[in-house]
Amino acid sequence: MRRAGRDELARALLDTRDSTRRLLETLLPEQRTVPMLPILNPPVWEYGHVGWFQERWCLRHAGPGRQDRASRLESADLWFDSSSIPHEARWTLDLPRLDTLNAWMDDVLQASVARLHDEDGDDAGLYFHRLALFHEQFHVEALITARQAIGLPQPGAAYDPPAAMTLGADVRVAGGEVMMGTAPGTGFAFDNEQDAHPVRVAPFEISMQPVTNAEFLQFVEDGGYHRARLWSAPAFARLSATGRVAPAHWRRVGERWQMRWFDRWVPLEPFAPVVHVDAFEAEAWCTWAGRRLPAEAEWELAASTLEGLEWGDAVWEWTATPFMPYPGFQAGPYRDYSQPWFGSHRVVRGGSLATPRGLLDARLRNFYRPERGDVFVGFRSCAPR
Repeated sequence: MRRAGRDELARALLDTRDSTRRLLETLLPEQRTVPMLPILNPPVWEYGHVGWFQERWCLRHAGPGRQDRASRLESADLWFDSSSIPHEARWTLDLPRLDTLNAWMDDVLQASVARLHDEDGDDAGLYFHRLALFHEQFHVEALITARQAIGLPQPGAAYDPPAAMTLGADVRVAGGEVMMGTAPGTGFAFDNEQDAHPVRVAPFEISMQPVTNAEFLQFVEDGGYHRARLWSAPAFARLSATGRVAPAHWRRVGERWQMRWFDRWVPLEPFAPVVHVDAFEAEAWCTWAGRRLPAEAEWELAASTLEGLEWGDAVWEWTATPFMPYPGFQAGPYRDYSQPWFGSHRVVRGGSLATPRGLLDARLRNFYRPERGDVFVGFRSCAPR
């Protein structure tokens, strides 16, 4: 989708909006009232926010030094501007009725698609339409993730638990100087992917698939959650405060293990990738196993060059790399996309079963706080250096 033509991009915008609306409409009215948690947004607010974002950048944005146009929905800026509305305030806003939101969002979508076909210039002229598409696709995943986090029904068969993988051994990557980031003129890029720059990567060995439930269960049953030496001191203190002895969505029933998948408990599939573990759990497993998380550059090199390496279908994957700007970084027009999160978040790579396929790209730098285990995230490991 980063270089898709206008017709394909228009179809993707329409299809993505259908997905967003279905995720809201398949919730019962009482299920749209969710607890105030830092990891999620109220579903109706999130729905309106994606419409606001598309209108803001595709229809209202007038460029540097010019006056932006007003919204087609009175008070939209007071309801849906994520940069100015504190997270906790989103639960107390007097939002408009859903039929009013639907009519406004339909109007915005159709006007944006019409504008897309009228844009002058080359592929760069479609930047804001791609930004609106990818922004909404990230929120599609966020709505699915929220359902899992608080135990709401699974939104469809496409989101069944990850299946068993074909397992393989480590593979050696030769290393060398690789180009990280996206060069100008090669398609859409998020600001945190710019600029393209060379990175020296030493030879390394990486697993062909993410760590499995069976591998992680060995760590659990070996007392990994009780052994302080496997964890950093802050991580172990946080773990001890929770009282957990396994991943958050696991439980033992007799001699068998289960995991909660949306609103039901399912048997733990031994050879599926472990999911819903935070970065500290991933690092503790690696210490226990005599392994390590890949650096971001190692992950990208492996994903873009190794035939048969499985990524993007089941879980995002933690890396060892803090989320920081590339050399030459300049914030994009949507300045809050990356720069507020540098230093506090960890890079994850790949994609998950909840990620719209158009987002998948070996260069995509997603990022979460390292204590986030609610997302569809796991990890793969490397042999020690």
